[in-house]
Amino acid sequence: MTGGAGPVAPARGPLLARIGAALYAVAISRAVAIGLAGLALVLGIGSFFLITGDAPIGTTLVVALVYLNLAVLLLLATAVVVRVVRVWAERRRGSAGAKLHTRLVLLFGGVAVAPTIAVGILSGVLFSTGIQSWFGDPVRLALDESMAASRAYLEEHQNAIRVDALAMAADINRAAPLIVQNRALFERIVQTQTVLRGLTEAAVFDATTREVIAVGGLASPSAPEEVPVWARIFAAGGDVAVITGDENRVRALVKLDFGEMTFLLIGRPVDPTVIGHMVRTESTVGEYRRMESRLSRLQVSLAIIFSVVALLILAAAVLLGLLFAGAIARPVASLIFAAERVRTGDLSARVPEAGADDEIGSLTRAFNRMIGQLEANRGELMEAYRQIDERRRFTEAVLASVSAGVIGLDEQGRIELANRSAASLLEADVAAAAGRPLGELVEEMAPLVAAALAAPDRPVTMEIAIGPPGRRRTLIARIAAETEQGRGGFVVTFDDVTELMSAQRKAAWADVARRIAHEIKNPLTPIQLSAERLKRKYLREITTDPDTFRACTDTIVRQVGDIGRMVDEFSAFARMPQPRIVASDIAEVVRQAVFLQRQAHPGIDWRVEGAGERRVVPCDPRLLGQALTNLLKNAAESVEAREAGEKRQAGEAPQMGEGGGGSIATRITDDAGAVLISVEDDGEGLPDEGRERLTEPYETRKPKGTGLGLAIVKKVMEDHGGSLVLEDRQGGRGARVSLRLPMPAGGDNARGDGVRADATPAV
Repeated sequence: MTGGAGPVAPARGPLLARIGAALYAVAISRAVAIGLAGLALVLGIGSFFLITGDAPIGTTLVVALVYLNLAVLLLLATAVVVRVVRVWAERRRGSAGAKLHTRLVLLFGGVAVAPTIAVGILSGVLFSTGIQSWFGDPVRLALDESMAASRAYLEEHQNAIRVDALAMAADINRAAPLIVQNRALFERIVQTQTVLRGLTEAAVFDATTREVIAVGGLASPSAPEEVPVWARIFAAGGDVAVITGDENRVRALVKLDFGEMTFLLIGRPVDPTVIGHMVRTESTVGEYRRMESRLSRLQVSLAIIFSVVALLILAAAVLLGLLFAGAIARPVASLIFAAERVRTGDLSARVPEAGADDEIGSLTRAFNRMIGQLEANRGELMEAYRQIDERRRFTEAVLASVSAGVIGLDEQGRIELANRSAASLLEADVAAAAGRPLGELVEEMAPLVAAALAAPDRPVTMEIAIGPPGRRRTLIARIAAETEQGRGGFVVTFDDVTELMSAQRKAAWADVARRIAHEIKNPLTPIQLSAERLKRKYLREITTDPDTFRACTDTIVRQVGDIGRMVDEFSAFARMPQPRIVASDIAEVVRQAVFLQRQAHPGIDWRVEGAGERRVVPCDPRLLGQALTNLLKNAAESVEAREAGEKRQAGEAPQMGEGGGGSIATRITDDAGAVLISVEDDGEGLPDEGRERLTEPYETRKPKGTGLGLAIVKKVMEDHGGSLVLEDRQGGRGARVSLRLPMPAGGDNARGDGVRADATPAV
């Protein structure tokens, strides 16, 4: 048994749940609710008319009505409670239209309760008054009089037949001797007496022998055995026994003087209608007496019935009110719910359209039409927005791809938007500075913006120098109004023309250098040869001041040599050869360049760091060595110039070419996929102004400089895809100049062959 009961228990829960769900569905069913309300109304009206009708109401009927009304009332109460709880739960959840639903329920409930209570109280009072009037003295007197009247009619017939019985008995007693002498005559006497007294029947019989002695009248006389015993006993005592058991006649029994048990039985017909009225009157009066004795119980029963009927009608009215409230609130709730979906952006929301052509239906259809139009408009707007967004992305892509910087300003010159090139060129987060004036973010552009604000109808173009002293750049900026009078804001476009201007100057100087090399180098050789010939031929012939002659000719030869070297530099700059890229060890190139400069400037402390590792980089070792030699030479000259200046300040005679205490450090390091060769010195350092032009041709700060050294270095680095960086030395005076050579990914760079900087005897 235990094993068999196991599988049944788990199924009980789902079964009960399904039964509960089915009962709940039935309870909230609109058809069931309307059916219950209709049944309650019909039952209530029927009970009312049944109570107020003329038919008498028994206790059984009252109990049946009470039970039936209570059953329907219980069902109605259940439906009402379920719906009220549902409304309360919706209000707790904050469902759409719950508050309106609650107010409508209260309104309909109040409208239903007040009249029902009033009608119930009025009906109770009227029924109580009516019942009191039913059992009042006038009704009681009328019933008593009716009863007395019906009894008087019967008593009149009884008295009349009693008198007739006594008179006829006296006449028959006088004719008693004829029974023996002439029996036929005796029978005619009885018949005559019957006719004369208006009787329908008469009989003389002996009760002992049950013999009928004589009969009379038209109707058949009753047999002796039909006479009740009580009547014979009563008549034997000398009285007249009146027999009224038959509804159509009244009879009388009297004892005659002759014989021991001889009786006379006579009968006369009575009106059956009167007898029927009399019987009904007696029955009604009896029922009235019984009801009067149970008046209080009847009043309580009627009060219970009226209360139940009133509650029944009240529950039906409340349920109908709930149904009507739900019917009104449900479309409003649907509208609210759909409006909330529309508010969140869901324009596909629609309200179910009812078939009724009323205001709610019109509102629903209008709402759906409005949402449909909104959805169509949004589709058009989204399509237009998509096209605008595509154009915007195209414009942004164009702006992002151009190298020029573009900044949009409002009417007051505040930043609205900018492309990536603008942030790169200005080296500032322009997008994050939206809303700030451009002149505040970039002070160098303040005059440009001010000029545009002063004359918004004319575009303004300006050359702007921007950046720190070590990386000064030149921008060509142009600002123009988006619309007439600058009402739509301004657009600022600018580009970095530093390299362009530098290239233009280099091209111009290269052309000048070629011309100078061509025009000047040709007469230099004859001048030098002439000066040397004059010195050889005429030095012995000059007797007065030969030293001056010798010094002049030496000066001519020396200056011609300087001019020749300068022309060679011009020619070398103008005809920079294309680099021949081969895999070269950068450390070896650095060691050779440092070795040469150490021999030329032995008084300077030369240091090489990072040359112990073999770094193979694709480059032209000759051109790279030339560029590194120029840097080391400039560093040595800067150190010597600084020492000479210190000696002049100390009152000592400077001797160029000798260094005392100066130092130059050359370092080789890796820098994010590139090799960095840095030359640091403790010389005079770099100038603060015009530093960006030191790499241009013929820009120099040295008295005998040509201004081509850094220009050649920059040209070599550009040909190698690298860069030249001029910086101040960190932690003290001097300069730091770096060559940055890129290393291709997966290139031939190799390390660790054991070659060190001190492996070369010269270093």
